Amino acid sequence: MAETRGVLLPAYVLADESASMGPYRQELSDGLISLCEGLRAEPMIAAKLRLAVLGFSDDVQVRLAVADMRTETTLPQVVIRGTTRYQAVFDDLLQRIPTDVQWLRGQGYKVHRPVVFFLSDGQPTDGDAWRHAHTVLTDRVRTPTSPNIIACGIGDAQARTMLEVATRPEFAFVAKSGTDIGRAIAEFFHSLTASLVASTQALSSASPQLVVNRPNQFTMAIDEVGL
Repeated sequence: MAETRGVLLPAYVLADESASMGPYRQELSDGLISLCEGLRAEPMIAAKLRLAVLGFSDDVQVRLAVADMRTETTLPQVVIRGTTRYQAVFDDLLQRIPTDVQWLRGQGYKVHRPVVFFLSDGQPTDGDAWRHAHTVLTDRVRTPTSPNIIACGIGDAQARTMLEVATRPEFAFVAKSGTDIGRAIAEFFHSLTASLVASTQALSSASPQLVVNRPNQFTMAIDEVGL
């Protein structure tokens, strides 16, 4: 049997690129750049991580394919467009994640359960159409590579919806009422970077675990719905 090259954590950033995000395009772009640069500054962390950035609206478009940030030189480019179709997200991930994991394993790596960071500023414009694909994606029997999903809502995104998207209640957050959306986006990416660094360190320890930091200016969604 070939020797394992190492252990990797695949991480996917799903960034809302719908029209309502237009006024915050620069903040979204700056956040993605800060994420990439933050990981490049931590080569020991980046070695154990593979990052993908996907922009979603009417469809999902790849802004950064699964990448080793130690060698990746391009930066994700945000394109504002269309509506907020959650079904496009989960249909895409249902195909993308198993394929990526299979490819990484084929390269000789052991692969931890993937993690998805989902950021949206609105309710799904496709109603309940996304629920079936989400259910299949998060079912670890039907989808063995099922990811952990951290869902963060800003703007008009509702706490209950973020709870339904996230795979655990403690993985769902919403920006506090009155929080500037631009600032909320910056806090999301700051927390995301810190979470990836801490998780990668923890996954290499004797007690591997996913570490999720609550962004500043956000509250747990479960507290907002009174459950």
